[in-house]
Amino acid sequence: MRMEHAAVYVRDLEGARAFFEAYFAGRAGARYHNPRTGFSSYFLSFEGGARLELMTRPGLGAAGEGPSVGYAHLAFSLGGRQAVDELTGRLAAAGWRTVSGPRVTGDGYYESCVAGPEGILVELTA
Repeated sequence: MRMEHAAVYVRDLEGARAFFEAYFAGRAGARYHNPRTGFSSYFLSFEGGARLELMTRPGLGAAGEGPSVGYAHLAFSLGGRQAVDELTGRLAAAGWRTVSGPRVTGDGYYESCVAGPEGILVELTA
């Protein structure tokens, strides 16, 4: 058994797609749109087979502030500390907020965390 994909609701579907394509080499499939409900989505594929579904629909509620039960973050393994440092810097230079790191965590990971589109937390690991 394997997990097939994770899914995230966003208001700006095209902006979120462009973020994951530009910074994480995501490859988006065709946009799906249901004209009856207004639901639209993209499936993005990443190196190694991971997939992310970005979704939107009319009437989305506001995102919660701070930690809550449920989704916490998406994590991408970049292969080394230098790659974490470089991508964290590139994202910061483009205006994305660095939430933490780069640093060695208490459990030994080298990581940073960046708030992406609409506050989606993206963890970058070595």
